Amino acid sequence: MKESFVSLTLDSASTLRAGAFGNATHLSCRECGATRELGPHYACSECFGPLEVAYDFGQVTREQIEAGPRNIWRYKALLPVPDDIETSPNLEPGFTRLLDACNLAAELGLTKLWVKDDSTNPTNSFKDRVVACALSAARELGSRVFACPSTGNLANAVAAAGARAGIPTVVFIPSNLETPKQVNSAVFTESLVAVDGTYDDVNKLASEIAGEDPGWAFVNVNVRPFYAEGSKTLGYEIAEQLGWRLPDQIVIPVASGSQLTKVHKAFQELIALGLVEDKPYKVFGAQADGCSPVASAFKAGVDAIRPVKPDTIAKSLAIGNPADGIYVLDIARQTGGGVEQVSDDEIRAAIVLLARNEGIFTETAGGTTVAVLKKLVETGQLDPDAETVIINTGHGLKTLDAVSGSVGPRATIAPTYDAFTAAGIA
Repeated sequence: MKESFVSLTLDSASTLRAGAFGNATHLSCRECGATRELGPHYACSECFGPLEVAYDFGQVTREQIEAGPRNIWRYKALLPVPDDIETSPNLEPGFTRLLDACNLAAELGLTKLWVKDDSTNPTNSFKDRVVACALSAARELGSRVFACPSTGNLANAVAAAGARAGIPTVVFIPSNLETPKQVNSAVFTESLVAVDGTYDDVNKLASEIAGEDPGWAFVNVNVRPFYAEGSKTLGYEIAEQLGWRLPDQIVIPVASGSQLTKVHKAFQELIALGLVEDKPYKVFGAQADGCSPVASAFKAGVDAIRPVKPDTIAKSLAIGNPADGIYVLDIARQTGGGVEQVSDDEIRAAIVLLARNEGIFTETAGGTTVAVLKKLVETGQLDPDAETVIINTGHGLKTLDAVSGSVGPRATIAPTYDAFTAAGIA
C-alpha cells in the first residue's frame, strides 16, 4: 500500500488550514438544527441526525462560474473545497453533456426531454463527482486511508481517484457484485475487499472500522457530509446547460437518496443566489421493485422507511435502508412529484429503449430511471408537455449481464449474398 498519504488524524477544525473548506462555515443537523465545526463528523451529537454542510457564499455570479474550468471545479465557490482545489491531482469530473433526447421523447409522447449523461465521467458514473469532494475533505483532514463501502460505481471512483492522487485506497463491495464492476475497481487498487452480505452489511462493517480507526476516511461514512455535496454539481450543470434556468420536472434514481436531495439543494441554492429564476418544479424518484422502500412509503403515505432486503438486477440502487429516504419523501411531496418503482423486466427493456433511441448505453440504474419515466407518463403522474430531465448515472458496460440474454445477433448466416437475402434482414 502506498505511504504518500499524510498519517495525521484531526479531531477538531482548529488545526485546519485557512480556507480548507472554501465558503463552508460549519456542519448543521438536518433534524434539530444543531451545529458543529467542520471536521470528520457525520452524526449530530444532540439527536444523532445526519449532518450537512452549511455555507456563507457571499456573492457568486454566472460570469465567475462560466470563467471556471469545464469540470465540477467551476462551482468550487459553492462546494466545501479550497480555492486551490485544481492544483491537487484529481480526475476532474463533471460538465458532462445534457442531451436533447428528441427520439426518446417522441417514442414516449413527451414534448421536451433531456438526458443528463454522467456515463462520460472518468470512471463512467456520477460517483466521480462525490468522490472528488470527499477526496478533498480527506486531504484537508489529514486522513491516512481513503476508503468506501460500495455497490460498484463508488468503488470504481474511489479506487481510480486514489490512484490519480497517489493515496492508498481500500474499497469494500458485496461479494455478489457484477463482475465488470469488480474488475473496474481491482484494476485501480490492490485492496478490493469482497464481503459476503448485502450492501447494508458492507456499510455496517465500514462504520465499525471508521469508529475504531479515525485515520480512515470512508467517503460515504465519516466524511459523508462533504462527499454528498458533490451531487449538487449535477443540479448546477443542468441549470447552466439549460441557459441558467430550471426544468419543469426531473426524474432521479434513488439508492441512498442523497443524489436526489442534493440536486434539489442545488436548485434551491441557485434560486437563493439569484442565478436562476424562482419557479416551481417537480422531483420524481426511481426505484426497482426488488428494492423500493422509499417508493413503498410514498405510496402508503407514511413518513417512515421500512428497510428491505434487496433483490434486483439494479445492484447500484440496492440499498435496503436508505439514509436519505425520508428526505426524498419530503422533497417529492413538497414539489408535487413522486417516487415510483418498476420491475427488472421493465428495467431491461428500458436499457434497450434508451440505447436504440438515443445511442446511450445505460447501466441498470439508468434503466430504472427510463422505465420509471415511461411509467410516470403512462399513468399520468408526469406532464408530457412539461420540460423534463432524467439523469443517466452510469455506463451499461458495467452491467452487461442485465441485457446479455435479451440482445444479440438477429441472424447467423453464411458469407454469401443469397444467405443474406434469405434471412430477410433488409
